[in-house]
Amino acid sequence: MAQEKNILFISHDGMTDPLGQSQVIPYLQGISRSGPYRFFILSLEKKEVFEKNKHIIEQSLRGYPITWVPLPYHKKPPVLATLYDNRQLKKAAAALHKKQGINMVHTRSGMPALIGLWLKKKYGIKFLHDIREFYADGRIDGKMWNLKNPLYYIIYKYFKRKEKEEIQFCDGINCLTHAAERIIRQLPYFNKNIPLQVIPCSVDMQLFDPSKYNADTVAALKKTVNIKPNEIVFSYLGSIGGYYLTEEMIRFCKRTAEKMPLAKFLFISPHRHEQILAAANQYGLPSEKVITVNAKRAEVPQWLALSNYSFFFIKQAFSKLSSSPTKHAEIMAMGVPVITNNGVGDLEEIIHSTLTGYVVNDFTDNTFLTVIDQLSAEPHFSKPAIRNAAEKYYALPRAIEKYTALYQAVLH
Repeated sequence: MAQEKNILFISHDGMTDPLGQSQVIPYLQGISRSGPYRFFILSLEKKEVFEKNKHIIEQSLRGYPITWVPLPYHKKPPVLATLYDNRQLKKAAAALHKKQGINMVHTRSGMPALIGLWLKKKYGIKFLHDIREFYADGRIDGKMWNLKNPLYYIIYKYFKRKEKEEIQFCDGINCLTHAAERIIRQLPYFNKNIPLQVIPCSVDMQLFDPSKYNADTVAALKKTVNIKPNEIVFSYLGSIGGYYLTEEMIRFCKRTAEKMPLAKFLFISPHRHEQILAAANQYGLPSEKVITVNAKRAEVPQWLALSNYSFFFIKQAFSKLSSSPTKHAEIMAMGVPVITNNGVGDLEEIIHSTLTGYVVNDFTDNTFLTVIDQLSAEPHFSKPAIRNAAEKYYALPRAIEKYTALYQAVLH
């Protein structure tokens, strides 16, 4: 029997956050079933969400060889709080290695990758670099760092230097998109001898399963939010603001409402509902057309089940070529056609090759109206066909299989 390997997974996001529950824990659970691995998760947890969801995480990890070590997340003061948090993660990582003997550290881009690189250099621990975003460029594209500010200019340059080292010295790379893979492989400092895998954000096809919601269930849920049986539901899933172009999406809704009087717009979003309603008011979208709901992860599928279409627009930027929006996987798994934009990861390629929605090149009224005209013609989309495409690109077992192969290649 192969000797058990101790894996340290470091995350700046909390396991009690939605992404921790959908894009970390299911992977580690699956990998732990596929090989002789014992996991230690170091994560930063936001106080309110931690207290609310701690029991969900503890329950989901029961019976798995996974030890969770949550640390408190600090937001203020900016920069200093992040430095403090990373120092705490670094100390905890060193202590875990001293006690357990870590064989491999698995980190995602940004602050955790700094610790992964440090552990590699100081202790010779294998380092799996999970490039789920082009971090430093993402801070600029998302307007979180302003290069005119001397402090952020120094921080940006520091991270670009470290990103180069992380790619140079790591033992394996995962990225989310083939667009990102092409960029990484062309870097002069990329080590062509290390394994590189492309694993997009995945979806639990058993949780996101439209067959669980029959016509009566959908009709009853529609009633609770005042959606009539003959109305056409356009949904938006996920956070508001940042890279997600709220105003452009509301403008699209406004144009759709003008052309399709039976359209209703359902925003399944964890926060900032007042911003959605304020934007709707600003662009003259009647408030009775807009519905906002806050849903736990397990409740998201039932709300998506109400959708005839789902839409999301994301800022077109260099850093977004590395992005695989989790929402796309979840929407497709529910058999819902999507309306989105190009310039984000592999979205355009996937949607065009599978005929599962519409991709816009810009956010002008003319472009919106072209899509809305196509929608008004009542195009035939097959729910099973869209779900089958999700299975091909985004199914969780496929992601686990690829991660397991990558682990084996790094730890050989």
